Amino acid sequence: MVGFAAGGPNDILARLLGEWWSERLGQQFIVENRPGAGSNLATEAVVRAPPDGYTLLLVGSPNAINATLYENLDFNFLQDIAPVVGLTRGALVMVIHPSVPAHTIPEFIAYAKANPGRLSYGSGGVGGITHIAAELFKQAAGGLDLQHVPYRGVAPAITDLLGGQVQVVFVNLAPSIGYIGSGKLRALGITTAARSQALPDVPAIGEFVPGYEASSVFGIGAPKGTPAAMIDRLNMEANAALADPGFRMRLRTLDATELGGSPADFGKLMAAETEKWAKVISLAKIRPE
Repeated sequence: MVGFAAGGPNDILARLLGEWWSERLGQQFIVENRPGAGSNLATEAVVRAPPDGYTLLLVGSPNAINATLYENLDFNFLQDIAPVVGLTRGALVMVIHPSVPAHTIPEFIAYAKANPGRLSYGSGGVGGITHIAAELFKQAAGGLDLQHVPYRGVAPAITDLLGGQVQVVFVNLAPSIGYIGSGKLRALGITTAARSQALPDVPAIGEFVPGYEASSVFGIGAPKGTPAAMIDRLNMEANAALADPGFRMRLRTLDATELGGSPADFGKLMAAETEKWAKVISLAKIRPE
């Protein structure tokens, strides 16, 4: 079960793993897309599904964010979804309009502090990773006064950034890397702890803002109560996929690096992500639209 529309990188990730599992386990895996409410609809469907190993969820950062963003969910994500395996971590890149007189993260922070409220940042929507990553940056950089302009998706945010209607966007690499290469946008920093292979000359924001890290994490979960033997088998085959050079190469087309590890490893990661984003959301007083 995928809580996003077909054709996006998250959907493609689920289909890649489904193909691998189908070949290795002799059981056909079918991806069902159930977008809506930031993946809450798909998550609730899996929470209510029989714990027989035949219904799985593409788990990700939206689940960690939604646990705090939505106050009246009918489920507790961390308690009701059993972790199976972590799959990928994807970076965002902080891009600015060339009119902003900053070429480094420190220069941007200094300019923003000298011009409070004059810079606006666009996002793909309230509560999404492109919004929350920017809010974490504002907080970690000492309480910057940047105005938020939410859009219905990242594409219109990029369009307005190119036109100078907003000055900053935190965005996935794929829709921005061409504009960075042409000079239409300026990349200041990568949101993950390490630099991206796709943009090796762009520093990690954490190199200048200690402790800053924001990424899109995805993996697989199952209904609570799913037999441990089934979870372990799925985990083993998923780790085999993540170690396969051909599979890893296909992940690179999604601008993602592999995670892997045990079910417990993924559970700890999602708990840590949930705790981190809860602090950001509470401090920024973010509420869903």
